[in-house]
Amino acid sequence: MSQPAPGASLDALLRDCGARIGTGRRCDRAEAVFEARMLAGYVTGLDTSGLMLEGDRPLAPDLADRLLGLCDRRAAGEPVAYLTGERGFWRHRFRTAPGVLIPRPDTELLVEWALERIPPTVAARVLDLGTGTGAIGLSIAAERPDAVVDAVDRSEAAILVAAANRSFLAEQGAPARLGLWRGDWLAAVAPASLDLIVSNPPYISADDPHLGQGDLRHEPAEALVADEAGLGDYRRIVGQAVAALRPGGWLLFEHGYEQADAVAALLRAAGFDEIETRRDVAGQPRATAGRSGTS
Repeated sequence: MSQPAPGASLDALLRDCGARIGTGRRCDRAEAVFEARMLAGYVTGLDTSGLMLEGDRPLAPDLADRLLGLCDRRAAGEPVAYLTGERGFWRHRFRTAPGVLIPRPDTELLVEWALERIPPTVAARVLDLGTGTGAIGLSIAAERPDAVVDAVDRSEAAILVAAANRSFLAEQGAPARLGLWRGDWLAAVAPASLDLIVSNPPYISADDPHLGQGDLRHEPAEALVADEAGLGDYRRIVGQAVAALRPGGWLLFEHGYEQADAVAALLRAAGFDEIETRRDVAGQPRATAGRSGTS
C-alpha cells in the first residue's frame, strides 16, 4: 500500500489507516475506521470531537509515522488494547499488556451480578479468581468500599498488571482496596471464609478453531484454554468452593455460550442451589451462579 503524501491531513491519514486495517483484518469499513480513530486518539491525545475539528490539518511527521506504524500492527492482528495499553471496562479504564487477558464487555455481567449479591454497607468477603488485569475485582471493590475484596492469579505478569491497575484507578479518582496474591485457585483459602467468589476462568477447548482467529491469537493460552473440553477449571473451582464459601455464599462464573448447562450441572452436583444463568448483551448465555448450601 502506498504511503500518504508528506504533510497529509489527519483525515487523509485516517482514511489510509482505515484502508490498511480493513485490508489486513478483512473486516468491514466501519469497524476499520473505528479502530483507526481509536489509535489516532491514542497517538494525538484528541477525543472524538478533537479528531473531527483537527481533521483538515496536517499531523506532525513523528506522530504520523507512529500512527501508521500502529495501524500496520493492527492490520497484522495485534489487539488494539495491547497497542494502546488500555481498555475501558465497567466505569473505568484499565492497563493491559501482552501476557494478560484483555477485559471484554461481556464480563461486565459478572460485576453487575456480584454487586447485586453484595449489600452496600456489609463487609462481605469477596474473591476474584483468575483476576488477570484485576478488572473484575477492582470494579467490585470500587463500588463496594465496605467489602473485603481479594484476587488471585497463578500468573506473575497478571499480578503485576493488576497491581498497576489498582494505582491507575486511584489516579482516576476511584480508589479500590484489592488484596493480590499468586496461587492456584482456592488452594490457599481458609474454609468457610468467603461470601462470594467470582471467576472468569479459562474455558476454551484446546482444539477450538477460534484460538487461531482475531485477538485470541495474541492472548495468553493459559488464560484461555482448559482441559476436559474447556470444563476442567470449572470442575476444580467448584470442588474447592464447597469448602471455601460460607453457608449461603455465592459462586459466579463466566463461561462460553455453549457451556451453561454443563456448568450448572457441576454446581448442582456439588450441592449448590438457586442456580441461575444470565445472558450477555448479545443474548447468549454467558454467566451462571449458584448458592452454597445453608446447612
